[in-house]
Amino acid sequence: MPETDATLIFDARDVVGESLVWDDRRGRLVWVDIIGRRIHRLNPSTGAHESWPTGDLVTSVGLRADGGAIVGLRKNIALWDFGGPFRAFAAIEASLPDSRLNEGVVAPDGSFWVGTMANNIGPDDAPMAITSDEGRLYRVGSSGDVRRLSEDRFGITNTMVWLPDGRFITADTMKNALYSYDWDRKAGRLGEALPFFTGFERGLPDGSCLDAEGYVWNCRVVGGSCLARIAPDGRLDRIVELPCSWPTSCAFGGADLDMLFVTSARFTMSAEHLAANPFEGGLFALKPGVRGTPANRFG
Repeated sequence: MPETDATLIFDARDVVGESLVWDDRRGRLVWVDIIGRRIHRLNPSTGAHESWPTGDLVTSVGLRADGGAIVGLRKNIALWDFGGPFRAFAAIEASLPDSRLNEGVVAPDGSFWVGTMANNIGPDDAPMAITSDEGRLYRVGSSGDVRRLSEDRFGITNTMVWLPDGRFITADTMKNALYSYDWDRKAGRLGEALPFFTGFERGLPDGSCLDAEGYVWNCRVVGGSCLARIAPDGRLDRIVELPCSWPTSCAFGGADLDMLFVTSARFTMSAEHLAANPFEGGLFALKPGVRGTPANRFG
């Protein structure tokens, strides 16, 4: 039987850990803490850990083909070589001061896809209510060109996964729904949104990753405390329990891509809850019995 019990492998204490990716060239996990304003890198085999402060919100990170990273900040996309300065690359919704970036993932064609949302983080880092669907999806090309992928609007953009048959899967956390789109690469546009996985009663959808069998692993945030494995036809395949209440993103890694790693958050949690559950915001690992696929690289 495959091992499904997740264990804490790094006590990150992230406020909002997100955007986990496996760097197969270096054997390292890379992820961000959005509100903690830092980027992590961890060797899960040795425990060697590095982190870099970002100054402002850092919302996503992806790998570049040349060995560096591409990073989503509050409003901008930057190129970054681990430990170096951020090099401005593209601006997203520069004329909309009340929005911010959220999810960002490198697509199969080497572009960087990002989602936006109404800003939900106050000046004191306290949560702010989202009262309208302001989120959009964008594609950032290798020359820094920005193209809107759809006219659809989202409350909170999350999850970016491309199925083997070409469909794009994304989520709106606030609607408790994952959607499927056809992607017209030539036109650079997404087709009509079709429901893919909706109404699941455990928490809300956050980040996802794909396994080698074409199944989606979705983190169930806001008290979901689990991963949902979803078949390509949108059917729930299995649930994996987690020792954290707000799992946020996941990625397969390890030498054989047979380990599944999960970030988590402690945003909005009371001091009493954190005292009773001190590993919220940690990084967890499990061996689910399936392998993943290598991360795409920008450019």
